[in-house]
Amino acid sequence: MADAVKLTIERVGAKGHGIAMRDGEPVYVPFALPGEAWAQNAGAWSLASDANPERVSPVCRHFMQCGGCLTQHMSPAANRAWKRDLVVDAFRHRGLDAEVMPAVVVGAASRRRAFLGVERRGREVIIGFREEGQHTLVDLSECPVLDPAIVAAVPGLREIAKRVMVDREGGRLVVTRLDHGLDVSFDNGRKDLSAHERSTVGALAETMRLLRLSVGGEVIVARGPPVVTIAGVAVTVEPGLFLQAVPEAETLLADLCVAALPKRLKTAADLFSGVGTLTLPLARRAAVTAYDSDKRAISSLANAVRHAQGLRPVAAIVRDLYRDPLSVRELNAFDAVVFDPPRAGAAEQAERLAKSKVPVVMAVSCNPATLARDARTLIDGGYRMGPVTPIDQFLYSAHVEAFAVFRR
Repeated sequence: MADAVKLTIERVGAKGHGIAMRDGEPVYVPFALPGEAWAQNAGAWSLASDANPERVSPVCRHFMQCGGCLTQHMSPAANRAWKRDLVVDAFRHRGLDAEVMPAVVVGAASRRRAFLGVERRGREVIIGFREEGQHTLVDLSECPVLDPAIVAAVPGLREIAKRVMVDREGGRLVVTRLDHGLDVSFDNGRKDLSAHERSTVGALAETMRLLRLSVGGEVIVARGPPVVTIAGVAVTVEPGLFLQAVPEAETLLADLCVAALPKRLKTAADLFSGVGTLTLPLARRAAVTAYDSDKRAISSLANAVRHAQGLRPVAAIVRDLYRDPLSVRELNAFDAVVFDPPRAGAAEQAERLAKSKVPVVMAVSCNPATLARDARTLIDGGYRMGPVTPIDQFLYSAHVEAFAVFRR
């Protein structure tokens, strides 16, 4: 039998795996930390030395099986430093020596949105996250990341799934905690529920006190107003609309944006606005024009503004900024612009911003790589970049939010 391969871990990579070098090529070792020696025998890795002092016991029984978390074996300090390094490395890749602040970490059990897998096997229902690198679901019994109300609802959601899911088929279950309860959507649920089945499911939802239950895109139960409060404004949220994952992070991003606003401020634009996460805080200081391609999100924002008090004028406009980014002339009408695009970033819109005269541009992104790319564009166009703030609202994962300010 061949001897086991033994390697020393040099660093933690962008996906949370330890990286060692063999014959000049990187080798990725799951759950390994720098300085540790790991041995591979018959394809399996095992720790072959003393553990890194930053190694800690995981806080969840599902860790190393459930793919929702990758870094529970890191101490909080090591995890925080790694999240910051993800941002530092992304900017260095674009030739930028950014001033990256220490990562701000949200509290545990704070995530209000969960995208869960659900699979029915006769009378058995599995609800949870996928195994790392696999399609197999890990049945959820605890979670240190999710809001406790979501975890507590899982047993009841299994009972509903027995009635609304097709046997031997999987699907997606989206659970969001709104102001007055849980909003639940079985995205792949049956669309042919009988009147009796609907009544039974409705009764289960009532017993669980779900705020809203949707099956296959149809609302089955609606017990109260499906609203979330943003900057003191009640915003009605339709099923599936985007919200920041953690309320604490949402507030922090809003505070950073408001603090970055210029003293002389009359008008601002919020690009990729969604339901108004940043629009509404900005509207306490300036007239805001919000743009987003999601008609439902823009409708929710427009309706919220009509019933709000203490806001400057807000215009909510449906516009696909990927197909039709704001022109330089349009941008020049604003004293400040914030953009918070999807993970793909906003390459074309950044190019137009770089040619504009907007005094202050604020960027928010859940993808440091595309944020750094767009930052490079703005800097090449004459903007000066201030400190970059990482916000870890995706605990124990390889994702991190980041905020940056650019000034002329």
